[in-house]
Amino acid sequence: MSPETGLPPETGLPPETGLPPETARRVDALVAQAQAVGRAPSLILGVLRAQSATAGAGAGRDVPAGGLVHVAAAGETPAPDPEMQYRIGSITKTMTAVLLLRQRDDGLLDLDDPLERHLPGTPLGTLRLRELLGHAAGLQREPDGEWWERSAGADLATLLAALTGAKRAFPAHRTFHYSNLAYGLLGAVLERCTGESWWKLVRSRLLDPLQMTRTSYQPAEPYARGYVVHPWHGTLREEPRTDTGAMAPAGQLWASLADLARWAGFLADPDPEIIAPGTLAEMCVPVAMADLDSWTAGYGLGLELHRAGDRVYTGHGGSMPGYVATLSVHRPSGIGVVGFANAYGLRSGSLPMLGRQVLSTVLDAEPVPVRPWRPATAVPTGEIAELTGRWWWMGREFEVAWEPTAEELVISQLPPGPVPASRFGRDATGRWQGRSGWNDGEILSVRRDRAGAVTALDIATFVFTRDPDRLD
Repeated sequence: MSPETGLPPETGLPPETGLPPETARRVDALVAQAQAVGRAPSLILGVLRAQSATAGAGAGRDVPAGGLVHVAAAGETPAPDPEMQYRIGSITKTMTAVLLLRQRDDGLLDLDDPLERHLPGTPLGTLRLRELLGHAAGLQREPDGEWWERSAGADLATLLAALTGAKRAFPAHRTFHYSNLAYGLLGAVLERCTGESWWKLVRSRLLDPLQMTRTSYQPAEPYARGYVVHPWHGTLREEPRTDTGAMAPAGQLWASLADLARWAGFLADPDPEIIAPGTLAEMCVPVAMADLDSWTAGYGLGLELHRAGDRVYTGHGGSMPGYVATLSVHRPSGIGVVGFANAYGLRSGSLPMLGRQVLSTVLDAEPVPVRPWRPATAVPTGEIAELTGRWWWMGREFEVAWEPTAEELVISQLPPGPVPASRFGRDATGRWQGRSGWNDGEILSVRRDRAGAVTALDIATFVFTRDPDRLD
């Protein structure tokens, strides 16, 4: 590792892309402690910045989306490396979910479709795709038969034939209940919708466009062997590396740290050629809360959500016999953490908890990138000019400004308060529709007098006028 940046020399990143030295030392210490106390044969963790984190002045960086800016490693069995593969386990589910949402965007399915529409004849046909994605279907965790993670996987016909109505443990939406089986079924839906195998879809529609060349269905050298650590004398038992068959969409894949960082960068700042940014934002909306006592953990459409103070981290953990993995990103800043250990769990703590701890450490120390203000090149004309300026509603003053880069009207209360500004842009029909804030999705209608002059703005029956004494 480079003493200045903590990056292995082979990454080729310029020195200014690394973490501040004190932050890097803290991250290194956390990783070393986790490996020693957790008794992992090897542990590697990387901090990344997505493309969104490098945009704007002051960034001073030239980092590709998902670029690693610091790597911390500990252990020697084997000596970790950013290009060495580990098994990612249930992080695979995030790829299955992205593929499914893309099919929805392309009109091949609807998230409220019952399973019966795509997999006819199963005793679970009334379950909705949205429920399966968010682990809110009440489906039991595992398929019947042997432990699928550690044995040769069955084909899809065998998986479906073994289904019974008894696999429903709870009524849908009664509670969050994590289900690997749900993602085996979602993978089957993808195959039926597209006519292509799940793995071919992953490779052609995700891995190839993102240049994730070190992500594969089966391990490809160099890869870390996975172990169970004996609790009494610390010896290692190597675990099998299985082909999980029809359950592959739930946890089959292998990846290097560098590749997993690219995927984390995509989840923070998606390529619109792969999936619309608005769709990925939709995936981050909670479907079910996993922690009803404190609301610190939830699950969206294929993504885990964890609250740490005022921040929400998006990502997923992963485990397969012999391996644990973690991916967490803070989407507003574009900073994330990915990591692996080649043991089936740590003796103390967990790798996902370590990842979130490191992410909080980095965010607490890193300044938030600020986009520079740039002057407009032209004065607004026409309706836009008529709408800007001061407006009043129920004795409160508001300002309507025009943001030319986003082509949005920005409505802010004066003086600024806790309620964020509302942004409005043109929809496909030319109407002004809310894009953020309290008025997200609402329609702004412009009222005019007989001469055509603007007299009021009507936002969901709330009427804004130029006169503070008018309350209509």
